[in-house]
Order: sequence, then structure tokens, then C-alpha cells
Amino acid sequence: MASSDSTVPLDNQTPGRPPVSVVLVSPRNPLNIGAAARAMSNFGFFDLRLFEAYRPSLEEARSAVGASSVIAQAREFPSLAEAIADATLVVGTHSLGPRVLQHRMLRLEQAAPEIRAHSGPVALLFGSEKHGLGNDHLSYCDLLVHIPTRAEHDSMNLGQAVAVTLYELIRNDAPIAPQEQPRATQEQLTLFEERLLTVLEESGYARTPSTEEKVRRLIRRLDLAPHDVTVWQGMLRQILWKVRGGRAE
Repeated sequence: MASSDSTVPLDNQTPGRPPVSVVLVSPRNPLNIGAAARAMSNFGFFDLRLFEAYRPSLEEARSAVGASSVIAQAREFPSLAEAIADATLVVGTHSLGPRVLQHRMLRLEQAAPEIRAHSGPVALLFGSEKHGLGNDHLSYCDLLVHIPTRAEHDSMNLGQAVAVTLYELIRNDAPIAPQEQPRATQEQLTLFEERLLTVLEESGYARTPSTEEKVRRLIRRLDLAPHDVTVWQGMLRQILWKVRGGRAE
């Protein structure tokens, strides 16, 4: 078991983000623990803390094939107060069920900018699969967030809730620049155009100046790369061979 010393520095956070700890309160399903850890790894959060985790489920999650290092490094704490001792902002996740609430409650997308802008360590609390966070757990929170769901089914799977919450925190990070692919030359497009018109003509489609113009416009709207043109040329060559009864061009 990893040390439960809450003073261990959070040096495994993604640079440029506030240190965020995910605290699972009384998790019981090993699949949910694994899904939460996977979501953390996906989105660049690595500090997983556990309070009152069901021991057999935790050991099963740790020993699962492909279990992430997030689970291996997860820390257990004897009390919730110790699990969040270093946090300067404690955020609880909460459905709109019956609870004694005396906190600010925001939808997740409204709370995310405040969480991202916080300068100190942040603890995100997620309750058990069956009961969520109780009033005692909520009393430690500075802020509650709610993921909007339909009223008839307002509770979410624990792993899904962690994934949605963490995605909302990172979705305004610098976007990935689209990779520019090379474009086919006009010469390549003209050869493609001519072959396509030949296939159309030999299959019985009337070749007129209007048809040629439409085909030319259509091909250029496709914004093809050189490799794409090569693939199309090969397919058209085979079609033409078939149309001609197996005769060479």
C-alpha cells in the first residue's frame, strides 16, 4: 500500500494545470475504480486518493491486467479530512437528490473555469456507486458541481462521472493543430478527371461540355491528396478494364 502521508508533493501533475487530486469515497466496484484511473490517465491527472475503498475491489483493480500506474500509485487515507488536507479548494460531485445543501451548486461547465483558475491544490470528491456523497462528506466541500442528466436517471456511473468531469477541466487546453496534408497537383487532377470521364463515356453516360465541367468541379471539391488520386485511378482502371471486357487500354 502506498503511503497515506498527505504532505507528499503532487509532482506528477500535468505542467500548466493546478494540482488536482481525484478522491474516491467508498468505491466498491473494481471496474469503476479502474475506469476512473483510466480516465485520469487519459486526461493527464495522476493523483488518485481513496477513502474507505472496499479492500477486495481495490486489490482486484490493482492486479487487473493492464492496470494503469495511476492505480498502482493510488494512496489510501484513514479519514476524508486527511485525504484532502493539502487542498485549498474541495469540490464535491453531486446529483440533485435529497441532501442538506448549504453550498454553492454549479453545473459542471460553469464550475470548470473556476476550478481551472484556482491557484492551489484542488480535491475532486466522488461518492460511492450506491449512495454518492453523504452530508458528512459534503460538509468538507467548498463547492458542489452537478453533471446535468435527465431527471428519470440522474445518477451516473462512477467511472463515467470522473471522465466527464476531467474532460470538462481540460477541454479548453490548447487545441491540436490540424495536420496539413499535401494536395494533388492540377496535372494529377486532370488525369483523374480524364479517366473518370472515359469510364462514364464507355459505360453509356453522355460526355458533353456540361458533364466535363460538372466532373471537374466535383473532383476539385474533394480536396484530394496525391495518394487519394492514385487510389482512385487504380479503381477506375479496374472498372474500365471490366467495361471493356478485359481488354487493355
